[in-house]
Amino acid sequence: MKKILFWIRVIRAYSLLASLCPVLIGLFVSTSVNVPIGICTAICAMSLQTLSNLINDYYDFKRGADKAGREGFKRPLAEGEVSCRQILRAIYVSLAIAVITGAILLVHAGMVRHECIVTFNFLYCLPILLIGLTALLFAWLYTATDHSLSYLGIADIFVFLYYGVVASTGTTYLQTHAFSATSFWAGGVCGLISMCLLIANNLRDIEDDREVGKRTFPVRFGKRAGEIGLFIVVLLMPVMAWLAFGWSLPMLIGIPGLVLFYFIYRAQGAQYNKCMLTIGFLNLLYVLLAAIP
Repeated sequence: MKKILFWIRVIRAYSLLASLCPVLIGLFVSTSVNVPIGICTAICAMSLQTLSNLINDYYDFKRGADKAGREGFKRPLAEGEVSCRQILRAIYVSLAIAVITGAILLVHAGMVRHECIVTFNFLYCLPILLIGLTALLFAWLYTATDHSLSYLGIADIFVFLYYGVVASTGTTYLQTHAFSATSFWAGGVCGLISMCLLIANNLRDIEDDREVGKRTFPVRFGKRAGEIGLFIVVLLMPVMAWLAFGWSLPMLIGIPGLVLFYFIYRAQGAQYNKCMLTIGFLNLLYVLLAAIP
């Protein structure tokens, strides 16, 4: 049990709501739901995020961005609690799960029903194949190369896409074989919430990131610019919720969003960590608001 709890901490299970919530949104807005495929979609999405988390830990440690005693959440690799070889094994396991579940989803996407006849059409697979391949690519590019997304300061864009609109619209497509504007805008709120998580992380680590050449948005333009960016992201949440659902309960997500912004604005050092934990539950709260008829 201790080993299981340890690996739950290693893969940052507390952060997996970021990949689960847009999948749930995509299911909620679907006209019909295939439950096994929905579960498979959630597993695939969370395994991809786990893969990205582990790659991030491995290469940030190698570059010296993660150190023992950091103000942020403790990284077991940086603290010496786990070896590089163990992290690499976990990366391969996460990759295997993502590929296996992705293959199941790919086959399902290609199965098209015409009246009572089910045929396989590769063209219907292409959107899911594109999503899967680019998700794997960006999980690698996020930290692993000399021109990684997180080091160039453009990771926010990809967080919005892959933890928001791509995940939600891809989920709906798997259920209906059609793309949905409602799913796009509704998933966009999840993407904005995940952007808040990344911005809070970057505001906390601004000095450490500057030392290792990690040019995040706050490093490039300053802490105040990062806080203004966060405020704009929060303001966009009820707007996208309105575009998805009209005047409805999901628009209320803007209220706790503004409260969260206030606490992030006032935070210093390790205080950012509590704010980041709260952001995950903000995503869950939005899903619950969207689920209410």
